[in-house]
Amino acid sequence: MEAKNPLLRIENLSISFQEGRELRPVLKSLSLSIQPGECSALVGESGSGKSVTALSILRLLSSPPAIYTQGSIYWSPEGQTAQDVLQWSPKELLAFRGKQVAMIFQEPMSSLNPLMKCGEQVKEALRIHRKLEGEALNQEALRWFEEVKLPRAKTLLQAYPHQLSGGQKQRVMIAMAMCGQPRLLIADEPTTALDVTVQHSILSLMQQLQQTYGMALLLISHDLGVVREVAQHMTVLYQGEKMEEGETEQVLKNPKSPYTQALLASRPRAGWTPIRIPTVSEVMKGLYTPDNGIYLQRSSVERKEQALAVHTGTPVLVANEVTVKYSSRSGNSTLLTAVDRVSLEIYPNEVVGLVGESGSGKSTLCRALIGLQPIVEGSVVWEGQKLNEMSESQIRPLRSQFQLIFQDPYSALNPRLTVRQMLTEPIQVHFPSLSSKERKERVEDLLLQTGMDPVQHGDRYPHEFSGGQRQRIVIARALSVRPKFIICDESVSALDVSVQAQILNLLNDLKAQYRFAILFISHDLEVVRYMSDRILVMHQGKLVESGWSDEIYANPQHPYTQELLHALPVWA
Repeated sequence: MEAKNPLLRIENLSISFQEGRELRPVLKSLSLSIQPGECSALVGESGSGKSVTALSILRLLSSPPAIYTQGSIYWSPEGQTAQDVLQWSPKELLAFRGKQVAMIFQEPMSSLNPLMKCGEQVKEALRIHRKLEGEALNQEALRWFEEVKLPRAKTLLQAYPHQLSGGQKQRVMIAMAMCGQPRLLIADEPTTALDVTVQHSILSLMQQLQQTYGMALLLISHDLGVVREVAQHMTVLYQGEKMEEGETEQVLKNPKSPYTQALLASRPRAGWTPIRIPTVSEVMKGLYTPDNGIYLQRSSVERKEQALAVHTGTPVLVANEVTVKYSSRSGNSTLLTAVDRVSLEIYPNEVVGLVGESGSGKSTLCRALIGLQPIVEGSVVWEGQKLNEMSESQIRPLRSQFQLIFQDPYSALNPRLTVRQMLTEPIQVHFPSLSSKERKERVEDLLLQTGMDPVQHGDRYPHEFSGGQRQRIVIARALSVRPKFIICDESVSALDVSVQAQILNLLNDLKAQYRFAILFISHDLEVVRYMSDRILVMHQGKLVESGWSDEIYANPQHPYTQELLHALPVWA
């Protein structure tokens, strides 16, 4: 039964954004409440209104363009009369933010000041919210670094944000938010870009701090596995409207809303490997049924038989005892081993998954495989030719045969070129004999194959597209030179589940058509298992385990692989 006096209560809140003379609704009559000490989750895709809701609690939305058209946000700590945050003065809001309600943002690097040491940023929060100075301030900052389990806490107090790993930066953000000892902590996608083991440790830390300090937690996420692991209560949003809410286990096991059902269905997970992943729109339109041919589940035996079929030919790429070393940052003669005697083979039309934490050597290995990173030992053989023994001028004609699809499509696209120009450029460079008409036809074919409209999208710039559309453009550009081998480096990690499903289906469709090989890198082990014929596991520069994807997943042999799978959130 719901407590009579929730800590936070949102009633019929509607928010619109002013666009010229029109108002565009982004949140529609939302009502929810959070009890003291409770962990509640807001779930939904990008554009559903999750972050708008969180920012509205702290009144951080600029007005205009944000217009609160109706509703109230009541704040009522224990023993106090509920007050409407929307009616507070700037002075009252200043005392409220950080001290009563604090927020952890999705991207710590953009939230931390790059010019300030991490310790100073925590001290700044302590001065404002706790009025500490002198030695008491120094000791409290150190205590919070230790509280969030940062290694070498005294040393990291003096470090700048760029000197820390992603997980360490997120811990600094948690220390900054928690040091004011707020009654409510809002965590906006706090683990989206983190490795599965780092994600697990951050979630465990937040749970421990919540229990220790008795605060409430509002978790914003599109990852239902993370929500299930942490939250007792969840609310599902879609296009600014509440679809359903309830106890987390009850909602996930017996979802009432078609949208919640669609979120669960559009995600590969343990024990469920369909030929095609249904997207949210397909589920909501009633196109998806488990017994429909294109969604039929493949058994592990069928998957292994399909994987074995591609191993009858000659590998397109072979790495033999590849070793890569870097000079240490200290400037001395010590060399750090980033990749340590790694051997592998990749066959045409095969998908090989590569997993491991940040710093394990995945990206370095990939650069070495395609001649972008020198190796100190071993060899990389591409269709019988040793790339590591070739000069740059000899490798250049081969560049079109292997391509990279990066994690962040926005930074991988030239903002000054239209889509048509970006796709035409590599075709013109690598296929100079084609006429302008043939180049135009190939560009239009690429856009159609990747689900884009040549007329509608061809002359737009990258900033005019959504994240999923930009990823399609990057894929189209990679395919423009007809490669035989594509490296997907965390190419779907930051996407919503429905967009992720679309991109994974697209990659599978294109691979079936063009029969290129894929090296698929991701920290999302469920996606890797679904996409891959085989899985390679890297740890501290070494290849510690390899095998058929379902067998690795079902029976991991190496302790590190077991640790990765143990940290994996369970969706349902």
